[in-house]
Amino acid sequence: MKAWMWPAFAAFAMWGVWAFLPKLVVQSMSARSAIVYEALGGALVALGVVIYLGFRVETDARGIGLAMLTGVLGVGGALAYLIALTRGPVSLIAVSSALYPVLTIVLAYFVLHEPISAKQMIGIVLAFIAMVLIAT
Repeated sequence: MKAWMWPAFAAFAMWGVWAFLPKLVVQSMSARSAIVYEALGGALVALGVVIYLGFRVETDARGIGLAMLTGVLGVGGALAYLIALTRGPVSLIAVSSALYPVLTIVLAYFVLHEPISAKQMIGIVLAFIAMVLIAT
């Protein structure tokens, strides 16, 4: 088994549950309040990583900026997701928002010059078709 497979499966499992739990959360509190607690949960993970690293966090300026932007986009996306859940069914919202890897592939193609195979292009098209079919 390739070294990346277990962490990828862990991400799949955690994000799968992550996509479902907020629907339960927004039944108890507003999306604006929920995002605060979600961010605090993320801060606990970050604290655990800092402790694991022995408090030796790297300080590259470009890396810090990109990591902070990643955090802003991640929490902003989570807030948008929570708001969407207050207005619709988790089954449709989770599928629609879960197509974000398509944007990742396109960005990787244009920014990092990673190739997109014909098979991947067909997958992208089918993903959009699937989203339309599921959402309607």
